[in-house]
Amino acid sequence: MPRLAANSIEIEYEQFGDSANPPLLLIMGLGGQMILWPDEFCGQLADRGFHVTRFDNRDIGRSTWLTEAGTPDVMTAMMSAMSGGKVGAAYTLSDMAADTNGLLEGLDIDRAHIVGISMGGMIAQTLAIEHPERVRTLTSIMSTTGDLSLPQATPEVTAVLLSPPPPGREGIAEHGVQLFRAIGSPGFPFDEAMVRDVAGRCFDRGNNPDGVARQLMAILASGDRTEHLAKVKAPTVVIHGKADPLVPYESGVATAKAIAGAKLVSIDGMGHDMPVGVWPTLLDEICAVAAKG
Repeated sequence: MPRLAANSIEIEYEQFGDSANPPLLLIMGLGGQMILWPDEFCGQLADRGFHVTRFDNRDIGRSTWLTEAGTPDVMTAMMSAMSGGKVGAAYTLSDMAADTNGLLEGLDIDRAHIVGISMGGMIAQTLAIEHPERVRTLTSIMSTTGDLSLPQATPEVTAVLLSPPPPGREGIAEHGVQLFRAIGSPGFPFDEAMVRDVAGRCFDRGNNPDGVARQLMAILASGDRTEHLAKVKAPTVVIHGKADPLVPYESGVATAKAIAGAKLVSIDGMGHDMPVGVWPTLLDEICAVAAKG
């Protein structure tokens, strides 16, 4: 895969489709490598007329790891954030949005359709706030404004999310299955073989638990974007599952409410994942908002 220097780090990325088509950038969520955007999903976006880029965020996969930043105390940070205290972090979502901006600049992309999922949605929102000239349209999927007064993840899901995975490829793959069973979509079939395969391939590309923790710290340190989201002018669609146990549906409602003119798309039975059954809706809505930009 190609790598590109941006914002003092190196970012690994991959592209799909005709470079003459409108650019569309996919931003993955917490701890998620770019291959969590399935090849087939990227291919279908390319077939619909986009030049698609997916990439590894900092501290994940084959992009730069910030190892010198050490291992953060996530539990203390979470308690501080929930009580209104400050959270120290090696970097913030603004830094990750700057990475994204640098990637676009390095690829000679002036403006792109931006699609972010979960933490990737937070980065996409931050990009639209801080680098609005880069964003043709915004698609925020199963994400949130950062307002901690909104309903939070269930205790059961939080326990699975924060539990350390067993060592080795098989342990990581099994942990991935347990995680996606906990956060996945009860209204759609669970594809265990696919989840196990992707988790194994993520291990092969680079397993960085401390990087996941530092990304979580970035979320906690970045605060509430609600007020700033009112400044977003890009055509926006907010997509959220009504059965999301990790980032509850109310967060999608709040995101759509915060952005003037945003469309809220609710999906019954969808949790915090991308089962094949929701792809047609995601593809249709991405295309529909792109037509406005």
